[in-house]
Amino acid sequence: MHTVDEQLAKMDLFRGLSKADLKHVRRLMTPIRIKAGREFITEGAPGREAFIILEGRGTVRRGGRVRASVGPGDFLGEMSVLTGAHRTASVIADTDIEAEVLSRREFSSLLDDQPKLAKKLLISVINRLHELEPTIIG
Repeated sequence: MHTVDEQLAKMDLFRGLSKADLKHVRRLMTPIRIKAGREFITEGAPGREAFIILEGRGTVRRGGRVRASVGPGDFLGEMSVLTGAHRTASVIADTDIEAEVLSRREFSSLLDDQPKLAKKLLISVINRLHELEPTIIG
């Protein structure tokens, strides 16, 4: 079993951060366990936290339609946490999920402290928006 720091270091979003930077990121996070069958992100609801999946799988639905499957290494909920907008999709745990959670304040602190991470996240969010709405981003 890998430590959380090792798991984070393997994720594209955190790749290239120093061990000290990863420890700082880790200190901001709160570990949670989500039971299979639970909807932990609800489309249309306010976004108060972002999730990083360490173990387990989930299904993303938008407008009632399956849009994607998510699992270890996926970062969820960051768009609404960044913008204050409501959630653009729902996510249901297909299996028990081990995740790390960042509140809006923790997430903001992380981006302020890690400019390289902020740039990677911006690219990730743009790509996700393009997947959701290919016609708005050219």
